[in-house]
Amino acid sequence: MHTTIIGNRLHRILGRTAAVAFFAAAGTLGLHAQQSAGTASPLPPVNLKASLVAPLNLSTPDDLGYSSSTGSSETASAVDFNLSSDANQPPPRRRYSRPNYSDSHTNPDGSAKYTFLVGGGFTLPTGGTHNYATPSWKIQAGIGRNFNKTFGVIAQFDYDKFGFQTSTLNNQLAIYNGLCTSAAQAAGNCSLIPQLGGNIHQWSFTLNPIVNYYTSDTFGAYVVGGLGFYHKYTNFTTPVTGTCFDPYYGYYQCSANQSIDWYTSNAFGVNGGLGITYKLSRFASTKFYAEARYVWTDNQKRPFDVSGTTSYFNAFPQASARTTYIPVTFGVRF
Repeated sequence: MHTTIIGNRLHRILGRTAAVAFFAAAGTLGLHAQQSAGTASPLPPVNLKASLVAPLNLSTPDDLGYSSSTGSSETASAVDFNLSSDANQPPPRRRYSRPNYSDSHTNPDGSAKYTFLVGGGFTLPTGGTHNYATPSWKIQAGIGRNFNKTFGVIAQFDYDKFGFQTSTLNNQLAIYNGLCTSAAQAAGNCSLIPQLGGNIHQWSFTLNPIVNYYTSDTFGAYVVGGLGFYHKYTNFTTPVTGTCFDPYYGYYQCSANQSIDWYTSNAFGVNGGLGITYKLSRFASTKFYAEARYVWTDNQKRPFDVSGTTSYFNAFPQASARTTYIPVTFGVRF
C-alpha cells in the first residue's frame, strides 16, 4: 500500500516537471524565431546623466502666441517675456504694467471719480464776531469730483449757527426799551420788552479744492480751501404768551419767541483748513473725517441809526460787519 502511494506522488511530480520544461522550450524557440525574422531591434541604452546636464533649448517658435493685458494686441513675442538663451540663467519674471481702470465711476489710478459727504459739528466765533456771538452748532453736505487720488473739488453747503453774548442782549434790550417813551406807552403805541433773546445763522454755498497730501490704507490727511456766497441772518426775539391749538388737547395757553428785529447781510467769503480721514477697513470706500477751517466773510457794515429820519433802521451794526469763525466738522464721506 505504501509503495502505491509513493508511486502516485512520484508520477505527479514528473508530469509537472515535464510540462514546465515544454513551455520554456517553446518560448525560447519563439523568441529566436522573431529576432531572426527582423520584426524588432534591441533598444539602445539610456544615459540619464547626459540628459540631465544637456543645455535647455529656449528658442521661441514663430507661431507662439500669448494672451496679454500689457498691450492692445493678443500676441506677445519672446522679448516681451524677457526669455534668455543663456543655459545658466533662468528667464526672469515677467514685468506687469499698472492696472488701468476705465469705467464711468473710477479714475485710471483706481480712485473714485465722485464723492459725497455729510456731517455736523460746532462753530467758534473769532475776532470781532467773538465780541457779540457765542459758539453753537453746524451742519454740512456736499458732492465732489476727484480727478485722481490727490486732487479734487467739492461743491458744499453749510449751515452755521451762533448765539448771543449776555452783554449783547442786555445792551440791545436797553436800546429797544429806550425807544419806547412814556408818552408812546400811554398812547398804546409800544410796550416795554421784559426779556430779549435771539440767534445768528449763516448759510453758504462754496466751491472747495481739496488736496490729499497723505494717504494710507487706514488714515489720510488733506488741506482744503475755497470761496463762495454767504448769507447772514440776525434775529432778536422776545417771549410772548398766546393761545395754541392741539388736535388732542384743544386750545391752551403757550409761550413762544416772537421776532421784534432782524437783519440780513450777503457777502462773498473764503475758507481754508486741515482735515484727517479714517477708514474702518483698507477695502472700504467709506471714510470718517474731522476737519477745522477758518471762515472770513466780507460783509459791509452799515451805520447805527435809530432816529427814524432815514430810510432804514439799524440798531445792531454788527449784523452787517465782517464775520470770522472756526467751524469744526465731523462726518462721513462715501
